[in-house]
Amino acid sequence: MNFEPKIKELLNKRGIRTEEEIAEFISPAPQKTYDPFLLLNMEAGVDQILSVIDSGGRICIYGDYDADGVTSVVILTEVLSQLTDNLTYYIPSRFGEGYGLNRGAIDRIRADGVDLIVTVDCGSVDCDEVDYAKSLGLGIVVTDHHTVTDRKADCVLINPAQEECPYPFKKLAGCGVAFKLAQALASVTGLPGSLLTAALDLVAVGTVADIVPLIDENRTFVKYGLRLINTSNRRNLDALIRAAGLKPGTIRSENIAFGIAPRINSAGRLAHAKIAADLFLTKDPAQARKLVDKMVLLNEERKSIQERIYLECVGIIEQRFADDDFLLVDLETEQEGVTGIVAGKITEQYYKPSVIVSQTGENLYKGTGRSIEGFNLYSALKENEEMFITFGGHALACGFTMGAEYVTVLRENLNKTASAIRAENPDIFTEKHRIDLFLEAEDISMELIRQTSIFEPFGFSNEKPQAAFTGYADRVRRIGNRGQYLRFEAELSDLRRIVCVAFRNTDEIEELIRMSGGRRIRIIGYLQINTWQGRDSIQMQVNAAETTDGDW
Repeated sequence: MNFEPKIKELLNKRGIRTEEEIAEFISPAPQKTYDPFLLLNMEAGVDQILSVIDSGGRICIYGDYDADGVTSVVILTEVLSQLTDNLTYYIPSRFGEGYGLNRGAIDRIRADGVDLIVTVDCGSVDCDEVDYAKSLGLGIVVTDHHTVTDRKADCVLINPAQEECPYPFKKLAGCGVAFKLAQALASVTGLPGSLLTAALDLVAVGTVADIVPLIDENRTFVKYGLRLINTSNRRNLDALIRAAGLKPGTIRSENIAFGIAPRINSAGRLAHAKIAADLFLTKDPAQARKLVDKMVLLNEERKSIQERIYLECVGIIEQRFADDDFLLVDLETEQEGVTGIVAGKITEQYYKPSVIVSQTGENLYKGTGRSIEGFNLYSALKENEEMFITFGGHALACGFTMGAEYVTVLRENLNKTASAIRAENPDIFTEKHRIDLFLEAEDISMELIRQTSIFEPFGFSNEKPQAAFTGYADRVRRIGNRGQYLRFEAELSDLRRIVCVAFRNTDEIEELIRMSGGRRIRIIGYLQINTWQGRDSIQMQVNAAETTDGDW
């Protein structure tokens, strides 16, 4: 392929330099994958599972209630069902049980005659719960991908995040680890490769949904998985795709992130994740239709609740916490399944780390948080670990439960931490506009835009290439049913004009154009090909704009 010079530059920036690396990166059939037995404890985990199967024992797959957890449960259920009929699964309620293993669930699982629990997407630090299960005579194999702290469960633990794990790629999603276990089981038992291939659609969904880096082996999973999704191989997933208003055969990673995953997550956020798991496991078309309809309705309800809570949080922040470096908002009893999304929107709006806590019982609060680049939320919260009843997460997201009496002191402590970080890095709470390509007028072409498709699938650590060019902005007008969006034109140095549309930061962009006084500004966003009435034209989806010669 003859790459445009700017495409070669971008490949180089992303560390893809040699002919072999480029061939692997752009290949529709990438080869980057690793032996599952490189995962620490994989052999012991496979032996324990097969020993229980051979003895006629009962196995329970125990998962999380998000899209990663749901897909992990389904993947392992489908594979293990080829080896045993004595199989069940359990996903805890977000509301009554919370994340990870809990004693009540373990009691119910034991009462169901289960001999072995295999966790997916959870369990690494559930030390007390694992010990309790073992005291009841249950076997435990934990598969997970979350951060492992100084304490970890005393059982067979398969998690590439373990420091001593030699696996070459550390950033698998939970469904990726579940799939590697499935690979290992298949290799030992002789299960057909087609069974594993058929699971890659769900691996792709869970991987994209969990916002793990779309590089290395994750990129391999998602590329193959998208190909499978677009052949409508899984009828019930195809039904969900259609219900989301998406066109089968054209699904990209963005469609998973913003169309498929939210509908899967809506089940666990507002009702129970079993709805989503059952959708992928049922063979009954009538039941599948009912479950899809239920998930669509739950997603619509989720969006409505989310908007209400978001506006409530913004009001509280503006009145009480506008000057805080860390935004901790405490609410009355709220729909805790939605507060995580709202925390993400708050962080995006103010570009500060945020936590939303809401009452979940007498003198008990449940919290969820999101962060920005450069502020490790997990580390900041771990400094206050003594306040938490439960706690987990990673650098950019977290969840916890705590006593009501600690809310104020936690806010104070987190603000002190954030202020100290700001003192060392004064610009940390100023949003940085990532620019992958600085373009001159002669660089901008249809072919350049078409060639950016080689970087798909897009996602975390492999973001859609963002470009910047300078031009004179004019013909500004508001669009959208409430005038919430912005349209303007930019004149390049070669006198070509490009239509620009902004869906975010519209007030700031409009003000900057007004203040430019006819001077050139830098326009930052995604170059696209717009097709209208059979004609193609270049368009820019603008995310930000800035001056090129200092403040006016």
